[in-house]
Amino acid sequence: MITAALPAASILAAETEEVEGWRLLVPAGYDILWSTVVLVVIGVVFYKLVLPKFQAVLDERTAKIEGGLAKASRAQEEAAAAKAEYEQQLQDARTEAARIREEARAEAGQIVAEAREKASAEAARIAENAQRQIEAERQQAAVSLRADVGSLATQLASKIVGESLEDEARRTRVVDRFLDELDAQTTATAGKGN
Repeated sequence: MITAALPAASILAAETEEVEGWRLLVPAGYDILWSTVVLVVIGVVFYKLVLPKFQAVLDERTAKIEGGLAKASRAQEEAAAAKAEYEQQLQDARTEAARIREEARAEAGQIVAEAREKASAEAARIAENAQRQIEAERQQAAVSLRADVGSLATQLASKIVGESLEDEARRTRVVDRFLDELDAQTTATAGKGN
């Protein structure tokens, strides 16, 4: 009980002591002294131990941020350079494509001209061959006609004259003379028509 009475007595003594005016707000001198000592000790510990670590972390973060900014700046410059190179390559590709198209058009025109020339030459060759064939067939027909006409003329002349024209030399002369006269008449008729 005595122990319980002591705290109660000190509380009563504290309550009986009255503080007046401005002293109410100002702490006692020993409180200020010990608070200052504790504050200085904490400040020295903070200044010696905590602040250097905190400063190191801040410096590290600052270095990382500056490095990141420098890296981003380099990446941006590289991207700009790559974009410029890409645009140049694209322009070069477009120029090359236009040149290739132009060459292809020129080559196509040349191929068409060569094909027309070959076709024209082939057509001329075919026409010449056809003309030769027609001429050969005409000559063959003329020879065949001459032989047939000669035979018919000889038979007709034999019947008209009443003499046999079986002799080959005589028959050939008669046929040739008849055909020559026929050609002369045809030529004369053709000359009058023009």
